[in-house]
Amino acid sequence: MQGVILLFGPTAVGKTALLKGFFTKGFEVISADALQVYKELNIGTAKPDKEILSLIPHYLINIKNYKEPFNVGEFCELADTAVKKIHSRGNIPVISGGTAFYFKTWLTGMPETPSSDSSIRAEAEKLWGSLSCTQLREELEKHDPLSAGRIGKNDRYRLLRALEVWLQSGRPLSSFSAGKESRTDYKILSIGLNRPRAVLYERINKRVENMFAEGLRSEVEHLRLTGALKNDPGMKGIGYREWFADEDMPEPDEETVKELIKRNTRRYAKRQITFFSSLPGVKWFELTEENDIPEGLAETITDWVDQLKK
Repeated sequence: MQGVILLFGPTAVGKTALLKGFFTKGFEVISADALQVYKELNIGTAKPDKEILSLIPHYLINIKNYKEPFNVGEFCELADTAVKKIHSRGNIPVISGGTAFYFKTWLTGMPETPSSDSSIRAEAEKLWGSLSCTQLREELEKHDPLSAGRIGKNDRYRLLRALEVWLQSGRPLSSFSAGKESRTDYKILSIGLNRPRAVLYERINKRVENMFAEGLRSEVEHLRLTGALKNDPGMKGIGYREWFADEDMPEPDEETVKELIKRNTRRYAKRQITFFSSLPGVKWFELTEENDIPEGLAETITDWVDQLKK
């Protein structure tokens, strides 16, 4: 049976350093990151640099314009295609990133929600397309309060999609459950990375400082000058949405934005840890500042690869 490695952990835990230090020969990476798919978003997404991309082939990076939506269904389809390509070259796919829902869905299957229907989508747009995000949430709370509580307050696409599902099926989106059993078409090794919470938060703060030093503000200013708007899919991610927090402020206060990004990233990391902890069959490894290749990882992967050959 052919194998796939899942490598995940909260933002700034050290996934990229581990890839560079261990997975350069015989492995290819499929990025499981909801923002790194966008060509124009580089600094704020901590996208792998040219050195790493030259060392390890990567998939699902720089494939979309920031105005285009990218969803979990598209991720799973493209990831499955990439897995087959990598296997055809005799290499092992490593699905790596921090978008926990992508991992869970790829691993256990898509929820049984109905496929998007263009006529239903048009009707939903006619009914609710002119509403603000706050108004969309209020409307969704009437039909699906669970989803209204789960979806981000500015995530217009998902709010409207939840309403579309209710319109199409007569059922709330929250009533559709995902699969619970792991897929069996591949032998899967799930590797989770973690660090002590205080260390992780310090690394997050440092990463954000580095982003500003590398020119995050200039990157966002260029995006805005070339047409980026608050509701564009790519602008909803942490590192970008904070610059649109006050549309009446043409020159956002840099220190305020920086602290918002740090805070939002720390909160996101906490949610990631909780979500990843729910995945089945994970082998967890603690990273330290002294050693970015955790003890026992090499042996775990070697044993797993040996089992693939049997």
